[in-house]
Amino acid sequence: MRLECSHIDFFYPGTQIPVLRGLSLRLDAPGFHALFGPSGVGKTSLAKLLTGGFTAASGQIQTESVATILYTHNQERLPGWSSIGRHLELVTPGHNIALKNALVEQFGLTSHMRQRFNELSLGQQNRINLLRYLVQDFQMLIMDESLANVDEQTRGRIVLTIKEVFPEAIFLYISHNVLEVAQYCHRIWILRDIHKSPQAIPIRGQDLRKNSAKELPDLQQIMLEMVNAS
Repeated sequence: MRLECSHIDFFYPGTQIPVLRGLSLRLDAPGFHALFGPSGVGKTSLAKLLTGGFTAASGQIQTESVATILYTHNQERLPGWSSIGRHLELVTPGHNIALKNALVEQFGLTSHMRQRFNELSLGQQNRINLLRYLVQDFQMLIMDESLANVDEQTRGRIVLTIKEVFPEAIFLYISHNVLEVAQYCHRIWILRDIHKSPQAIPIRGQDLRKNSAKELPDLQQIMLEMVNAS
């Protein structure tokens, strides 16, 4: 399983200043990986390049054993014509019904299945948006600020649950929360301004899991490396 970007240049239509310039990075193992960096360096642009929403001006994106890449972000909205339970039913393949039911419970959403999307809090809406992608079939899921407005304890429980339930999938986690990224992600790609070379730098995260028994890398050191590399 592999996804590799090689020397990617990307411009928004009608502009001459690149958002990404010579960007190279590689994800070659299942688990949680991250894109981290200040606003405006191209994290969301790269996510949309990986899912075919944008086209690079130059460079290559290659995959191996990654047939389906899904992308979810915290600004998505569901129409109000039906309950969120009905929306989930419509996107859940038959073989994933048990998975859906388990995730609804783990995400703390069981009592909300009869409500409409606009009746939920922002944190509940974001959990539903994320969940409706997790019940589909994929090899890679990009989570762009997907757990914004969700309290810290619930975010942690959800991330650990995802890591346990989907051990063979690649997750690319985009977040401005330095502690969260450092704690839960395996490899953290620091995305930087186009004037810095290389534009993407890898840092090893703590990769916390349920019942972690092995000695973990120092969390404070990881966060310091992340901030200094940005």
